[in-house]
Amino acid sequence: MTEDDATPDDTAEEGLTYAETGVDIGASEAATKALIGAAGEFEGDYAGLVDIGDQYLALATDGVGTKLLVAEAVDDYATIGIDCMAMNVNDLLAAGVEPVAFVDYLAVEVPDEATSEDIGEGLREGARRAGVALVGGETAVMPDVIKGLDIAGTCAGLAPKDAVFPGEAEAGDAIVGWPSSGIHSNGLTLAREAVTRNHEYTDPFPPAPERSIAEELLTPTRIYSEVLAPLRGVETHAAAHVTGGGWTNLTRMGAYRYEIMDAFDPQPVFGFVQDEGNVDDEEMHRTFNMGTGFVATLPEKDADAVVEASDDARIIGHVEEGEEAVAVRGLEI
Repeated sequence: MTEDDATPDDTAEEGLTYAETGVDIGASEAATKALIGAAGEFEGDYAGLVDIGDQYLALATDGVGTKLLVAEAVDDYATIGIDCMAMNVNDLLAAGVEPVAFVDYLAVEVPDEATSEDIGEGLREGARRAGVALVGGETAVMPDVIKGLDIAGTCAGLAPKDAVFPGEAEAGDAIVGWPSSGIHSNGLTLAREAVTRNHEYTDPFPPAPERSIAEELLTPTRIYSEVLAPLRGVETHAAAHVTGGGWTNLTRMGAYRYEIMDAFDPQPVFGFVQDEGNVDDEEMHRTFNMGTGFVATLPEKDADAVVEASDDARIIGHVEEGEEAVAVRGLEI
C-alpha cells in the first residue's frame, strides 16, 4: 500500500519520530560541530566564555523555534518573549554564570504593531523573571527572506573565574533536578505534528478543557534563576538545561551513566502528545524534557543543602562509571 492509499486511520496508527517530522537531532549536532570546527574553538559548552581578567564574560544566543508557528496559528504572541529570554538565560545558568543583559533580534515579513507589542511585553516579563536588563534590540523587515516572523536573542553574563562550573560530572555525584513548566521550547515540530492529526489548536486541551491546546503548548519556558545561588554555594561539578535532545542533554556533563530513580512526573501535555502521535517512550525522552527542565551534578554531601535551599528541587539520581547513557523510567537513552 502506498502512502497515497493510506486511510486516515492507517496514518493515525503510524508512530511519529522527531526525524520524520523534519528534525534529525543527529544531523543537527553534526552540523553544529562542523560550524564550530570551521569557526574555531569555543571555550564553554552552554555559553561562550571570554576571559576579561579576574572574571569571564559569557554569551549565549538562541531563539524560540517552531513554537512560533503555534503562536501564529492562534495570533497569540504574549509569552513568546519569555521563551526567548528563558532559552538564553538558562544556558548561562547551566554554566554557572549570572545573566546580566539581553538584546533581541526580531525578523518579520510584514511589520505589525500589535504583534511587536505582545512580543515586547513578553521580553520585559522574561527580563523581570530573570533579573536581567533588557538593553536593546533590532527589528528587520525582510519579506524576501522571512515568512511570518522569527525572534532570537543574545544574553550576556558575568562570573568570577572560580564560580564557573567545571562542566564535568564525577562518578558518585548526586543528580539534583528541578521540574519544568511543561513542554518548554523544544520538540514543538514533533508536538505540532502529533496534536494536529486530529485536533485544531483552538480545541479544548482534553486533560484540562478550560484551556485550549494552543494555550497548553504556549506555556512559557521556566526561567531557573533561583538555582544559581544554591549551586554556587557548594561544589557543583556540572549542570544541564534539558532542551533539544531531551534527556540526552545529561551526557553533555560527561561520558558517564546517569541513573535516574526519581524523575519529576511529566505534565499531561506529554501524554497527550504521545497518544496523539503514537510516539514511543524512548522517542519522547529523546525529544522532550518529560517534566524535568534543569539538572546539576554535585557531591552527595552537598545535595541536601541545595535541595533545602530550593522550593521544588530534589535528588533524582546519581552518576556512575560505565558506558555513556541515561537510564530513566526503564529506558536506556
